[in-house]
Amino acid sequence: MSSKRFMKHLRASTALTVAVLAAGATLATSAKAEDKAAILLPGSANDQSWNALGYSIIKSLEPHGFEIAYSENVADADEAEAVRDYADKGYKIVLGHSGRFVSAMEEVAPDFPDTQFIAVSGNEGMEPNVMSIDYNNAQFGCQIGHLAARMSKTRKVGGIYGLQGVPNITAQAGAFRICAEKAGAEVSILYIKNMEDAAEAKEAALSLIANGADFLTGKLNAAEAGLIQAAKEKNIYANGRGFDQTQMAPDNVLTNIVEDWPDMIGSAAEDVKAGKLFGTFVQYGYDTGSATGAKLKYSEDSAFNPIVPDEVVKELDQMAADFASGELKVEPTEEDARSGS
Repeated sequence: MSSKRFMKHLRASTALTVAVLAAGATLATSAKAEDKAAILLPGSANDQSWNALGYSIIKSLEPHGFEIAYSENVADADEAEAVRDYADKGYKIVLGHSGRFVSAMEEVAPDFPDTQFIAVSGNEGMEPNVMSIDYNNAQFGCQIGHLAARMSKTRKVGGIYGLQGVPNITAQAGAFRICAEKAGAEVSILYIKNMEDAAEAKEAALSLIANGADFLTGKLNAAEAGLIQAAKEKNIYANGRGFDQTQMAPDNVLTNIVEDWPDMIGSAAEDVKAGKLFGTFVQYGYDTGSATGAKLKYSEDSAFNPIVPDEVVKELDQMAADFASGELKVEPTEEDARSGS
């Protein structure tokens, strides 16, 4: 979830071979040889969070006629070689499941002008064939901030994030603070070192709860589970990133920011199959029509936990309408997303 500006990694001198049957698990289907797509995951595909979502993204390209493959636990220093390996094997689309892959893609892309490189949750592109796609983190972070403030009894709410300073983290964390404070809550934000470390996230969550926070949010990978576990143990409210979190704590999770990457990536994949390449950053939100990039969902059938009052639901729906019309805008800064209160 980083960009070239914010994440610079030392590349290892030893090459990483990411073969279709290598240690990072892979899948394959019987599509045309030229229609192949692969995704590189920074963590485990079974993390029930961000990387599991990456797995669902690559699976969603099968109906579009792509032979697919994926690699797990791709280390920072191995990104460029992993990207190059798939491109060299003729994959038409190579995805990196976070903005941190942008730098590696920009390094490799000039050698493969017919390959579309896509950074999932990135924030920049490079002509003609490095593309970033993301949803509008500020809009959804703002809604969660309002929800948190309206549901809090202590008037203290908290957020736990990783990768401080990365644009989409700044957008979501900063908007959470802006909109929660506007609705009358005191906000504390903590950053953890490892987005995959559930124990670290749980410890951070417990510290916020001990300070009075009774609603927690975050934007983590496997570590999201630690935040939800703390909320369940201390019987406070939280939001998650998917239905797995609802199942973990159905009485505590009020909604999830469910990201619709298959819709966003699928649209780009069809264009790539038709011969069109992109070198831009595309962001989806309430103001981009039917494809909003994400939705607030508690379950398949409901946007919010039934304990959220109808009045609050109406306020959140109105916020979405105001974002769609352009009447409401939020532009968080790094100061808004700062650590602490």
